[in-house]
Amino acid sequence: MTGRFAAVAAGMAMAFSSVCQAQEAAPAASLDVELNSLAPSQKGCMMTFVALNQLPAAINKVSFELAFFNDKNAVDRITVLDFRELPQGKKRVRQFDMPNVKCESVTRILINDTPVCDGPAAGECMKGLVTRSQISVPFEG
Repeated sequence: MTGRFAAVAAGMAMAFSSVCQAQEAAPAASLDVELNSLAPSQKGCMMTFVALNQLPAAINKVSFELAFFNDKNAVDRITVLDFRELPQGKKRVRQFDMPNVKCESVTRILINDTPVCDGPAAGECMKGLVTRSQISVPFEG
């Protein structure tokens, strides 16, 4: 009887271990925002972002307060960009033409806050924020 008990206990331990590994592998809920490109424009600098809402709910409206740093590592300006709605599980490209901004003078961008985040639970947009940059300009959250 002891041998059977040991075999059952070992089997249960292996099953529990597999469940724990599966839970660790599951992607965390996140709001991914990528700085995709900066390109000179007639007004100043066209900024392109790619956003992917992997939070548990659709976002009806979200805006980000961004701080733009210059080559002296000083904040050059702070502005709020309206990313509008971000459906759950869908990628969206958002472009913003920033007047009087020279792309080459932007050395870093920081998402300072999410003043509007309508849809998920309070604070989820900022809490789940994951940023990355496809260009040489660092993009942080």
